[in-house]
Amino acid sequence: MAPQWLSCSTAALLLLVHVGPVVTQSCGNPGIPGIPGSHGHNGLDGLKGEKGDSGEAGQPVRGQKGGAGLWGPPGRPGLKGDVGLPGPPGRSGRPGEKGRAFNPSKQQKSYFSYKWLSSQVPELDTAIVFNRDIQPDLEQQLRMSEPLTNGSFVSTIKGVYFFSYHISAKSRVCLKLVKGSDSHMTLCDTSEGFLVTSGSAVLELEVGDTVSLEATRFNTIVTSQSSTSHIFTGFLIFPTA
Repeated sequence: MAPQWLSCSTAALLLLVHVGPVVTQSCGNPGIPGIPGSHGHNGLDGLKGEKGDSGEAGQPVRGQKGGAGLWGPPGRPGLKGDVGLPGPPGRSGRPGEKGRAFNPSKQQKSYFSYKWLSSQVPELDTAIVFNRDIQPDLEQQLRMSEPLTNGSFVSTIKGVYFFSYHISAKSRVCLKLVKGSDSHMTLCDTSEGFLVTSGSAVLELEVGDTVSLEATRFNTIVTSQSSTSHIFTGFLIFPTA
């Protein structure tokens, strides 16, 4: 109890000196500890210590070789390289076989050119019968004249053909070029006086196909035994067989 009493007395005397008259009272139990103050600033670095002893020399440990990994995806194509230098010329090849002599008489040919001489008006939707060969004296070895069957050309060679016609009329004319049973094209023309209408077409034909020229309604085709203004011509451009 003595130390406690001394501390209380000392505290009372200090209060008397600084404050003045105070009421004397007995000391109680110690108070609750105050809140800890804030941390102070970090101290300065100390002096550098001495160098330590060298460690023991260790040996590297190498494990066993692992297995091959999976193939990765292919990379992107690289940039195109520069063109290399030309290589040396190669050796000459062997001579080819001698070609066959050209014989124009063995070429496939198909041709016709006829005119129509008649005083009868052609029937509608029926092949016009062109009945007179225009060049009967042409040498046979230079062409292969195809006769018309009831006014229709019948293909004997598979290939591409050219057809043309010229027809005279008084004021109007309307004709159609027919392949088989289908009308390939229809051309019409009108005039205040006489006129000559013409048309042409390129057709691909099979063997046995027919091509004819037919008249339609409202035609005023000129009919005369001496007229040579009605012409129907066709020839093979090249075979396709």
